[in-house]
Amino acid sequence: QVQLVESGGGLVQAGGSLRLSCAASGSIVRVNAMGWYRQAPGKQRELVATFTSGGSTNYADSVKGRFTISRDNAKNTVYLQMNSLKPEDTAVYYCYAAVVTYSLMTNNYWGQGTQVTVSS
Repeated sequence: QVQLVESGGGLVQAGGSLRLSCAASGSIVRVNAMGWYRQAPGKQRELVATFTSGGSTNYADSVKGRFTISRDNAKNTVYLQMNSLKPEDTAVYYCYAAVVTYSLMTNNYWGQGTQVTVSS
């Protein structure tokens, strides 16, 4: 079994910054893709920023230049530095990981979500 534990959400004023963290633990052989999605009320879950299995990064157009994803492979941890936050960034942010487990199968896992609220 694999667990993803997120931290770092909260309430911030527009223009402020937050840093999210997500640590993967459990029966992990290797973490392939890992990153962040978000879901605002009444909207579908959308990609925010991810590392692909090849190590490249993808960002939503709406966050390019403001958000930066980084990772610590030794700790199976991914971070999301969010700067210049806007009210439209308000959402529940979910960590995602594609993990090769001890059974040598690749499974997809999600964190429990962390609330980010940006006030105007």
